[in-house]
This record gives sequence, C-alpha cells and structure tokens, in this order.
Amino acid sequence: MRRTLFPTLLALGALTALPALAQDAAVPVPDKGDTTWMMVSAILVMMMTLPGLALFYGGLVRSKNVLSVLMQVLATFCVMALLWVIYGYSLAFTGAGSAEDAGFLTPYIGNLSKAFLSGVTTSSIAETFSAGVYIPELSFVIFQMAFACIAPALIVGATAERMKFPAILAFVVLWFTFSYLPMAHMVWWWGGPSAYDAPSGLLFGHGALDFAGGTVIHINAGIAGLVAALVAGPRLGYRRELIAPHNLTFTLIGGCLLFIGWFGFNAGSNLEANGLAALAILNTVVATAAAALAWAFGEWIMRGHPSLLGAVSGAIAGLVGVTPAAGFVGPMGAIAIGLIAGLACMWVVVSLKSKIGIDDSLDVFGIHGVGGIIGAILTGVFASPSLGGAGVWDYATGAVAEFNMGGQVYAQTLGVVICIIWSGVVSFIAIHLVKAVMGLRVADTDERQGLDVTTHGENAYN
Repeated sequence: MRRTLFPTLLALGALTALPALAQDAAVPVPDKGDTTWMMVSAILVMMMTLPGLALFYGGLVRSKNVLSVLMQVLATFCVMALLWVIYGYSLAFTGAGSAEDAGFLTPYIGNLSKAFLSGVTTSSIAETFSAGVYIPELSFVIFQMAFACIAPALIVGATAERMKFPAILAFVVLWFTFSYLPMAHMVWWWGGPSAYDAPSGLLFGHGALDFAGGTVIHINAGIAGLVAALVAGPRLGYRRELIAPHNLTFTLIGGCLLFIGWFGFNAGSNLEANGLAALAILNTVVATAAAALAWAFGEWIMRGHPSLLGAVSGAIAGLVGVTPAAGFVGPMGAIAIGLIAGLACMWVVVSLKSKIGIDDSLDVFGIHGVGGIIGAILTGVFASPSLGGAGVWDYATGAVAEFNMGGQVYAQTLGVVICIIWSGVVSFIAIHLVKAVMGLRVADTDERQGLDVTTHGENAYN
C-alpha cells in the first residue's frame, strides 16, 4: 500500500541534514527568516516551562508547597536539556536512510549516531516541510529541546505535594528515555520532502497526524501523570480536608504565559514563517478562546458560578486540544475542537475525577490527557477539506490527496491507543522501579509540614 505523507505534517518532523548534500555542488543556504522564526519559537516554548508552567502549577498548590513545585519544574527542565543533547535528539530524530538500511527498531527508535550532537555543527542544515527549503540543524535541535523539556515537567503536577524530590527526578528520566523519545520517533521521524519514501516512524508511516504534539507530549505526559498519581496514592486529607489553590493570581499569570508561548509551540512547529504558521496562530487563539468560555459557562451551569480557575483551565484544555490540529484544520474546525475539549475536560475534572478517586493533584490527565485524546481524534475529522481543513498532502503526486475521513480517524485513533498503551506500560514499570529503589512518598510529618521547608529548607512567604 502506498504511504501518504504531508507537507506541513507533524510540525516537529524529524528533519536532519541529508547526506546527499555533501555531494552537491552548491550547498543550500538556510532561509534567515525561517531560521529567526524557529529560534524565537524555541524561546517562546522555553518560556512556557520557565516561568509559565512553574507559576501555573505553583499557584495551584498550597502555600507550604509552592517552592517545591517550582523547584521540580526547574530541575526537570535542566535535566532534560542535558539529556536531550547527550542522547535524546539522536534517539528521537535519526533513522535509516533507505529501506535497505532499516532495521527492526527503525519504526520505534533512532540510533546514537548523533549522541552528544556528534556531527551537528553550525554548518549542518535540515530540510523543512517544503522541498529545497532549509534551516540550520542547530535551530531544530533547540526547538525540539524545548518540547523535550516541557513534556516531563507536565507530569510533576500529578503528584505535587507528596513525592520525594529524587523520586520525581528518577521517574521523569526513565519516562523521558523509554516513553517520550520512542513516541517522538514513531510520530515525527521521516526522511523529509526530498526523501519522503525512506523508512519513517511507525505512526508517521500509518498516516497519523500530529502537528505539534497532541500524542507525543500531552497524551504521553497525561497518562504518565495518571499512573504516577495512582501508584503514589492520594495526599493526606484528600477528599476529607479543603485542599485549595493558594494563589490564583500566579496561576493566571502562568496560564497566560503558557498561552502566549503556545504560539511558538504550535506555529513554530511548521518550521517555516509563512501562511500556514499564521493559520496555526489563528487556530490557537480561537480554539483557546472557545474552550475557556465553554469551561466557564459549563461550570456556571453546573455550579452556579463561572470561576477564574475554570476559565484558565479551559484555556489550557483548548490549547492542548488544538495542538495536534493546528496546521491541519480551519478556524471553524479549531473553534469546534476548543468547545468540545473545554466541555469534556471540565466534566472529567469537575465530575468524573471525584468519582474515580485518583488524586491527580493538578489535573494533568484531566486536561492534558483528555484534551490531547480529543484533539488527536478530532484532527481526523476537521482536517477534511469539506470542513475547511487542509487535507493531507501526497508527496508522490505533489498534490492534496483525496481525503478519507474514516481512514484518517482510524489512523488518529491508532496513534492515541498506541500512545496510551506505550506510556502506560513504561510509566507503570518506571514508577514501581523508583518505588522499590528509593520510595515515592515523603514522611507523613514532612507532608503535613510542607515540602518547602522539609525538602528544600525554605519558605515562600515570611
């Protein structure tokens, strides 16, 4: 069966410098506009983690634990940045150059040929989603590093206020290595437009669309958070005592930083500064607006009041929902995804969570997991040109392929199911391994006193 690939697909696509370039008489010159946009986008995505996610999470916990959450996010970011250049980039974004070179693991994971960024220099170039258009490979490395840093940082919200600091770091390192990197390779690795028929990642080859990380980041991290919260157990006093956010002003500021940084997240994933990047920005705005209002008004109906916490949570749900769809759907499709994601995530967080009884402290699964699942599947619906979407580009014919909504929804669902199973199994093994080696929970007396003082020897407020 012919494999169909797409030009703006998987805006994080694994595009590495092509060996054939060394044989060319004239080496292509990277476009300075695209290069600038990629570096700005990488900085925006880093801002999402520091300070965006840190403040968003920090405001949601109790005052005695705010520094512990800030430290967990900061430390996770720093560890992942180092692991990314040591082996992460190589395992995620290298692969066989031809069918003859492909091995059994090619669809699942890369190799270590670029470990420690071997061979990646200031002269290395990477092809974008347009044939013959290039950016410096280092700009792609940096952009993808920002994604690799925020994904594990999302997980720490699920076990906030009760896990040991070294246990958290050990868990996210294992998850990054055995879940994030394989999923990134499976979803985003391909040969680029000049080698579209080369071996690709498993889900890319099956035609699964993920413009900016609905599966790789949000579902992946959401499932890990759910598993970690389940195994770690609930906080002391959960469902018996009031455990309320201590500073919603922090949460709003952090949420808004996430919102603005998400433009780099989604539009930067196009790898080029063009009309499609502009569409991704527009889709990000309208989907987020729709989701924020949907959550707020849904809460108004269910609880009798539209809360700030609900509105900012809805905004994050909309951002998550539109992430896999940002460059594939039209603005009306983005609004529909935002509305559905906002209402569905609200129901999971407000109603279903209490019935399940799992203490996912900051609703990592309820927002990122559920929102990512909804966005990934609905991408297969609203990418249809008949609904204003961009369709799927066929590199073999050089034109938009005939769109099969049923087939695309199947491909999207396959990606979701594989991501859930993969992350679930890896997370379950990793959290139990950490539990056996060093234990997960702080002592009850330390948890009651607060992790700021007992773990870090500091107070956020005097």
